[in-house]
Amino acid sequence: MIVGLQILAVAAAFYGSAQLGLMVGLVKGQISPFWPPTGIALVALLLLGPQVWPGILLGALLVESTQGPPAVALLTAAGTTLACVVAYRALRKVGFRIELDRLRDALALVFLAAFGGMLISSTIGTVIRVAVGATEPSYFLPTWLTWWTGDAMGILTVGPLLLTAVKVPWRRTISTGMLLEVIALFAAAFVVVLVSARMFGILFLAFPLLVWAAWRFQLPGAAPVALLASAAAIYTAVHGIGPFAGRGLFDTMMILQMFDGAVALTGLLLSVAIIERDRARREIERTCERLGEVLDHFDRSAGAVRVTPPQAPAEQRTVLQESQRPKRVQGPPYGGPGGTSPPVNGWLR
Repeated sequence: MIVGLQILAVAAAFYGSAQLGLMVGLVKGQISPFWPPTGIALVALLLLGPQVWPGILLGALLVESTQGPPAVALLTAAGTTLACVVAYRALRKVGFRIELDRLRDALALVFLAAFGGMLISSTIGTVIRVAVGATEPSYFLPTWLTWWTGDAMGILTVGPLLLTAVKVPWRRTISTGMLLEVIALFAAAFVVVLVSARMFGILFLAFPLLVWAAWRFQLPGAAPVALLASAAAIYTAVHGIGPFAGRGLFDTMMILQMFDGAVALTGLLLSVAIIERDRARREIERTCERLGEVLDHFDRSAGAVRVTPPQAPAEQRTVLQESQRPKRVQGPPYGGPGGTSPPVNGWLR
């Protein structure tokens, strides 16, 4: 019963997020440069277990059924499901932790899940579309590249955000100043990118905000900022304003996806690097404290012990002194018959 509800919830989340992704499609309105369902599907597998894979298949099938014949929809949905399951298995194989507090976890999410696993869905989906005539062969590479990077961006942008939302201590109280800082940071992440793109045709002003968020709040701050900055960039690309004005489909797609990828990777890797630095500093501080305690204990123990040389009893010392006292030699005079040779200084011991 519980597993069934989880499967339905995953299917609903996949379908709902897919509608958002289709709204920003750049290839005939069907293939999106940003595909949130892959991030949701992977997080569902990580949190709920592999038994919810039918929910991914069901959600993908509902989405693809509106885009083509049933056979094509089934094969494409199967490719998406297979890609997410393979990405999940690869992460589990290398000991991935959902806390995302190690650099190795961030690198595994980037290269194994996003860049590696999503090759499956993009390749299967593009080959099927070309085979049935839904996409012209001349558009194979742009379609494949957009599909692949869109699925990868869904994992890199939505995945860390959801994993952080699950693990963040929401019951912990924060000061009013920090709350205002968070609100200002999130608002600026969208507004600054949108305004700078519209007025000056640039997007890089998002990176100072991203560095600020990662330094102050790590992933709980950097993940939402990366998502908001990507959303602003997607808005400008869809409407053809700022750096996307007058550009062709391929140029627009490349600029947008390079920006989204740079934002997602910068926020993720910088946050994890700061987390590891802080953890290493705390370990060093604890080690120094323990070493100081050991040295203090040693000093106290050394001060309490008084080492004195052993003393012999008085009678033994008297006998020892008598036995060691030099004796004058008795006997015939030196040089006489039976006499001895003169001793050194006239004494023998």
